[in-house]
Amino acid sequence: MLSISARIAEELNVREAQVTATIELLDGGATVPFVARYRKEATGGLDDTQLRTLDERLKYLREMDERRTAILKSIEEQGKLTPQLQEQIDAADSKARLEDLYLPYKPKRRTKAHIAREAGLEPLADLLLNDPTRGPETEAAAFVDAEKGVADVKAALDGAMQILMERFAENADLVGALRDYVWSHGKLTSKLVEGKAEAGAKFSDYFDASEAIAKIPSHRALALLRGRNEEFLTLALVLDEEPKGKELGPCERTIAARFGIIDQKRPADAWLQEVVRWTWRVKLKLQIDVELMTRLRQAAETEAVRVFASNLKDILMAAPAGGRATIGLDPGLRTGVKVAVLAATGKVVETAVIYPHEPKRQWDESIAVLAALAARHQVELIAIGNGTASRETDRLAIELAQRHPQLKLTKLVVSEAGASVYSASEYASKELPSLDVTLRGAVSIARRLQDPLAELVKIDPKSIGVGQYQHDINQTQLSRSLDAVVEDCVNAVGVDVNLASAKLLERVSGLNETLAQNIVAHRDQNGRFASRQDLLKVTRLGPKAFEQCAGFLRVRDGENPLDYSGVHPESYPVVRRILQHLKSEIHAVIGDASALRSLSPEQFADAQFGVPTVTDILKELEKPGRDPRPEFKTASFKDGVEEMKDLQPGMLLEGVVTNVANFGAFVDIGVHQDGLVHVSALADRFVKDPREVVKPGDIVKVKVLEVDLKRKRISLTMRLSDEAVKRPARADDRPLTQRDRQHMAEKPKAGPKGGSDKAPDNALAAAFSKAGFNVRK
Repeated sequence: MLSISARIAEELNVREAQVTATIELLDGGATVPFVARYRKEATGGLDDTQLRTLDERLKYLREMDERRTAILKSIEEQGKLTPQLQEQIDAADSKARLEDLYLPYKPKRRTKAHIAREAGLEPLADLLLNDPTRGPETEAAAFVDAEKGVADVKAALDGAMQILMERFAENADLVGALRDYVWSHGKLTSKLVEGKAEAGAKFSDYFDASEAIAKIPSHRALALLRGRNEEFLTLALVLDEEPKGKELGPCERTIAARFGIIDQKRPADAWLQEVVRWTWRVKLKLQIDVELMTRLRQAAETEAVRVFASNLKDILMAAPAGGRATIGLDPGLRTGVKVAVLAATGKVVETAVIYPHEPKRQWDESIAVLAALAARHQVELIAIGNGTASRETDRLAIELAQRHPQLKLTKLVVSEAGASVYSASEYASKELPSLDVTLRGAVSIARRLQDPLAELVKIDPKSIGVGQYQHDINQTQLSRSLDAVVEDCVNAVGVDVNLASAKLLERVSGLNETLAQNIVAHRDQNGRFASRQDLLKVTRLGPKAFEQCAGFLRVRDGENPLDYSGVHPESYPVVRRILQHLKSEIHAVIGDASALRSLSPEQFADAQFGVPTVTDILKELEKPGRDPRPEFKTASFKDGVEEMKDLQPGMLLEGVVTNVANFGAFVDIGVHQDGLVHVSALADRFVKDPREVVKPGDIVKVKVLEVDLKRKRISLTMRLSDEAVKRPARADDRPLTQRDRQHMAEKPKAGPKGGSDKAPDNALAAAFSKAGFNVRK
């Protein structure tokens, strides 16, 4: 049996020594970001993605080893552990295989087979199985014993059948083979629950559908499972080849072949065939169906978590607008538009509420207020939340810029998903105690533009709204994955220790909620940190925590310029050797690309700090504190194209990708309604995963294919040579609701009906059918 290190090394295609060293570091309390960044010599340069996979597999394999030990102990206590069985258990490579092997020995309540054995019927079962030339009724007569509960021949044969059925159903190799066969050849069918067509209309694509279970995409699988859970659909797992009459089906033939059962018209053959048939239909089919539905759900959940994590990473690593004064607008109608003005540092300097929309319609007064605020605080950016009244408020910002061009304002619509969660949170009340809960949302919207990462870490990742079917999946798995993404993003960017919130600090390697709050409290009481070494003065922040966090915390304008870089304090001696070699001071060397690029990392490597570390140090000295996030850019929306009615098929536009799902990408083109680029229209090649081509925040060029004003749907393509389609609106089209628009990625994707993959008749219908909306023809 391979060791855990060897198995993981084989799976990751790396050396076992790399895995062993990584496991030692993780077991010693090191975090994944720290190991990825500052222990490259030990790990052989494994990146954070590989390390996360390693960490997950380590947990799984250790759990499996614990279960293996418990199973071996249980079987040994029963006196049934043979060398061959131990070898099989030791070689088991999955939890499912372990449980299959353990099944015959697993303590269970008294079964019919158990009762039959107690009645002495096992010899009869063995006799008929091993010698089918014996007549079942004739042989069974000798086992009739009323005192043992065997009243007649039929009871004896029923008992013998129960014994064989249990024996067959507990054969680990057989169960594994049947499970694999059904997974490879089974189809999942869905049917409408009678009388629920209207209430379950959103699942109409699945009212009569069939698809190979092994090929069902994750979002479609989750839609089917949701339909079943909400009692609109019934699901069944069927095989292509169904037995006719008394013929054995493919799985029954597999059982028969495993135990040498062949119908040669001998006296016991028909009885043995019946045993096989009942073993499959009564014992194994339901068990395997349940297991495979669980497998489908787990695979779908894993993929959904991956999609969510990928989108979350893209959102968190979006380009920050940076230190620029910003007005945040939280749109509203009757309650008004909440306004928050933030300085370049993110500090709230002024707030207001304006009423440009119904019912007050104070349009000119609202523009005047915004113009005065922008002039007074030298505002450069306006961030507009994308919720209710966003379109009307965006129009207000456009007119503000037109009337006051001297202000040189740039407006952007920002996702406000989770802003209300933040506004009402205990943390927000502590961070912004003097502000009403309604104004806190405007602050959050502005800060999301200034620095998405720093603001979004204050919100539960599940509330950011970039997942699909997020409420249907394993919440523990989802939370663990999303927390890992947040941790990796925060540490990749680095954190200014003198400006960061406690919520941001607690995501830094080596820190937790208590230490983060202690850092903020120390900062409040003693003023800004002058150096990284000052962190050791923070209550309960010891040497181990300092080792893990110091490289990711930045001290701007501190005593040591290196404290604002990604160079870890433990590596400062290497920098001193570099300075001695260059015969220069640190202030002169930092940023001197020509001098630094002339150096060879090998010159300064030693037993403690190898070439990978020295290489990273030289890069940091060239661009200290460099931000891995892209440069902030804004899309240039086309003049005169402000609403859907302004769109025409064939238009070439620029837009911003707002969300990416398995079926395509949604793009904001400045008309208050995102358009959909279906996965098939993302590139002039086959695209399996839309994230190969785009991610949230990307600025892309698109062509308008179709516009459906009635249903508020826009079909776009990034293949600019595609031909646009003109289509008249239909009277029966359902308008897109606000919730539809905000949660498109969570809607069920259209599934094939009756196994057919035929697409709807036009491009717009096809695109939105893929997005999960029922398209009537």
